[in-house]
Amino acid sequence: MEPGIMDIRERDERSSPELPMTCSPAGERRPPSDFMRYLAELVKRKDLLLYLVTSGLKAQHRNSFLGYFWWLLDPLLGILIYYFVVVIIFKRGGEGYGAFLVVGMIVWRWVNSTISSSSKSIVGQAGIITQVYLPKVIFPLGQALTQTVNFGFGLIIIVVFVLGSGIRPGPELLWLPYIMLMQLAMSVAMGLVLAYICSFVRDIDTLVGHLTRLWFFFTPVVWQPNTIPARLRWLNTLNPMTHFLDAYRRVFLYGTHPEVLAITVVGLASVALTLVMFVVYSQHEHRIIKVL
Repeated sequence: MEPGIMDIRERDERSSPELPMTCSPAGERRPPSDFMRYLAELVKRKDLLLYLVTSGLKAQHRNSFLGYFWWLLDPLLGILIYYFVVVIIFKRGGEGYGAFLVVGMIVWRWVNSTISSSSKSIVGQAGIITQVYLPKVIFPLGQALTQTVNFGFGLIIIVVFVLGSGIRPGPELLWLPYIMLMQLAMSVAMGLVLAYICSFVRDIDTLVGHLTRLWFFFTPVVWQPNTIPARLRWLNTLNPMTHFLDAYRRVFLYGTHPEVLAITVVGLASVALTLVMFVVYSQHEHRIIKVL
């Protein structure tokens, strides 16, 4: 077991207070529900959540020659490959396509890496989970927050390319934190669902990779939204990533306000799904331990 996790566990056991009793309408004192206990346990483990995020960031490129420089180099290489294929080989893209592609690839990389890492976050920590009781949601949550930090480095690339293209974002850029918050909510919800399912059906992890790749090509990451036939644009409307990509491009490239309603609906639906998954985890933690 990792020493950092053991230290946090011992400190929590010494310092954490008991959950308060609640009162029924008749005045009878009763213990809090399992769900409330679960949330309280999750809050108590906030130090562990921070540890998972920091250790995850350190471990990503620990043994590589270029180290943390890969946080910038990795997305840049992906962008260059697609730019070469679309612009150099197929002669497509048009004016301003470079900045358009950069925004799309960096934003997509955030959701893709979150899905990929969250789906195997519980299975990958089986050695710890079977020895120490921890709220299982903390592992996909940790992965989602880790990838959010990585996205922060991706924003540096976006800013450099946007300014290098002669574009000067206006006050609409103030919407950026809200857009990121809504996308984070979606990523957390998807991560919780996939991590739970993959705990029981390991093959899902492989299937998720193929489905994510298919989702990528159905999303306007490397292609312009207006290239899709009019009769199929309703499918684009149902794709949540279409709305997020449009929101980022509006504030970075076009100087217009994002479609707040669309991303808010996605964000609120994601929050609702997250709460549902918290209930599911709180009621089925014992089943996860049995299958690991």
